[in-house]
Amino acid sequence: MTLSLSDLAKTTQDVYERNAERFDAERSKTLFERNWLDRFLSLIPEKGYVLDLGCGAGDPIARYILSKGYILAGIDASAAMLRLAERRFPAGDWRQMDMRSLDLQERFHGIIGWDSFFHLSREEQRLVLPKLAAHLQSGGALLLTVGPTDGEVAGHVGDDAVYHASLSIEEYISILASGGLKVVDFRPEDPDCGQRSVLLAQKQASSI
Repeated sequence: MTLSLSDLAKTTQDVYERNAERFDAERSKTLFERNWLDRFLSLIPEKGYVLDLGCGAGDPIARYILSKGYILAGIDASAAMLRLAERRFPAGDWRQMDMRSLDLQERFHGIIGWDSFFHLSREEQRLVLPKLAAHLQSGGALLLTVGPTDGEVAGHVGDDAVYHASLSIEEYISILASGGLKVVDFRPEDPDCGQRSVLLAQKQASSI
């Protein structure tokens, strides 16, 4: 039975639970994301504190950020994915948590939601973006993969369908601006990054 997109949106955690080992094995480790990661890291202090939303098994993104000397906390809704991260980096700060209910005491120099944030529905994205803004320190950076335009589509993880959604870039700009962030760059379907649509924003520095 084919699920509607609204029903498919409710299955993301189960999809990753079932496919954790396969996803990790098939996930490219070539760091095709390096250019965007370096731009993101250039906006935050050396040894800054980074929150990795939907960190998965921790490789290659968390591995790369940690290798550069940054402090990283990784959250993921999938226990199976986190077990892989803990096996790979036993001293890491890995937390099972749904980004939709993000409410931490910490404030971060950078937040990244690479191939994770776009699994939220459009309405969930509208609710989560202010939470991300509130968890950023003054001057902090935000890096997200989204979609090229407003809409919903189905992708795949393993043999399972998985939900993806995006707002329009105009709406992202508006919501982020209300949280004190300015979009630094937006590249729809970047040909140098596996056709991912990437958004980089920075929180305005406090004048106090």
